[in-house]
Amino acid sequence: MPGDIDPVLSIERSYELFGSVQQTARSLGVRDVEVLFAAHRGALTRFANNTIHQNVSEQGQWISVRTLIDKKTARATTNRFDADSIRSVVEQAIALTKSAAPDPELLPLAAPSTIPQIPRFDSATASASPTDRARAVAEAIRVVEQASQTAAGIYSTGQSVEAIFNSAGVAALHGETMAQFSITAMAEDSSGWAKASAVARAEIDAVEMARSASNKARLSRDPREVEPGRYTVILEPAAVLDLVGQMFGDFSGTALDDQRSFLTDRLGKKLFGGNINITDDVAHPLQAGVPFDGEGLRRRKLTLVDAGVPREVAYARSSARKAGVEPTGHGFPVPNEIGEAPMNIVIAGGSTSSEEMIASTSRGILVTRFWYIREVDPFAKIMTGMTRDGTFLIEDGRLICGLRNFRFNQGLIELLNSVEALSPAVRASGEETFDMVVPAMKVREFNFTEVTRF
Repeated sequence: MPGDIDPVLSIERSYELFGSVQQTARSLGVRDVEVLFAAHRGALTRFANNTIHQNVSEQGQWISVRTLIDKKTARATTNRFDADSIRSVVEQAIALTKSAAPDPELLPLAAPSTIPQIPRFDSATASASPTDRARAVAEAIRVVEQASQTAAGIYSTGQSVEAIFNSAGVAALHGETMAQFSITAMAEDSSGWAKASAVARAEIDAVEMARSASNKARLSRDPREVEPGRYTVILEPAAVLDLVGQMFGDFSGTALDDQRSFLTDRLGKKLFGGNINITDDVAHPLQAGVPFDGEGLRRRKLTLVDAGVPREVAYARSSARKAGVEPTGHGFPVPNEIGEAPMNIVIAGGSTSSEEMIASTSRGILVTRFWYIREVDPFAKIMTGMTRDGTFLIEDGRLICGLRNFRFNQGLIELLNSVEALSPAVRASGEETFDMVVPAMKVREFNFTEVTRF
């Protein structure tokens, strides 16, 4: 499969390029070398004012060479794969390494491990044409236009390859496709929004998403203003993603060692509600991404939270050695200051639909999504931000009207102790963090602090 994704970065071509890098490094007296490869092809169709106004495509590639010499390391990168450019980038990496300060904690290159092959390549997505995207966009615009609204958004399709090789024997390559569709439906004083991504573009229903966005714009017209305060809220998956997703950088061995994680002295202790279960699982069928990390280690499934108790965090090789544990395969390319992070988050869902959540709510607020989220208190994990594109008042189990948007100040620890119901988990896309698999959540006592002026 990977050989069909991009002939520039087939497995055969990757071996050939690495051989050139390794041979050049050895001719210059360096034996320890690591190479990261990447290539991508992508195209995007953009629309606004109910009209497609842009179609762009791009293709790129790069090769990043890291050398190790006497407890020193550095890397250099180029986007050219010809022989002269490869020799030049190897020479640059060696020069930078020799000029770097020694790192007594620097580890040798990673040894090879068994990397699972996860099929994430869809031919129809890879071969999608401007006409394919335009047809889907036109159908979505028609839905919004028929409601006397204005549509804007994007539809992108693409394919990518990532690979890592080193002189200790690591040789791993992963290719995948990705499609993404986003639409905002705008009326005179209201808006609605929907966004989705998938490995296969056939899984994205642009018309249904347009219908959802349009309905939200229609239902939220003439928005009312209600007093800020603590409300029962129903957070749709995109809202859960962008808000709860802010905490996962703290599930890191490096962050714990630096004492900048809110999990400091809290691992193994009950922190969230018993209905909160979170894993990091690159092999989950709704996930995407490479099954190895920035040093070529296999990504291991992690139990981040078990029945409300934080259990595991991600470890790169260096942070694992400091902690006296095994690395989990979540490290970023070396050298870096961040260390590692879980990147394939799965928040386990429940069996309550969003409609059932609404029906069981006597008075509350439905939130489509949040934006402009910022951290207020790192240890309490208090976040602030605003609602957007579909905020609704719920009374007696029904959506009553649209509301003026709110600003919120909400602690994530408190939030995850206040979840009353969970929907089945879905792959969700937002704007504030990377895509995850999450449910909708019904949460009590969510803290809205003021009404915004838009």
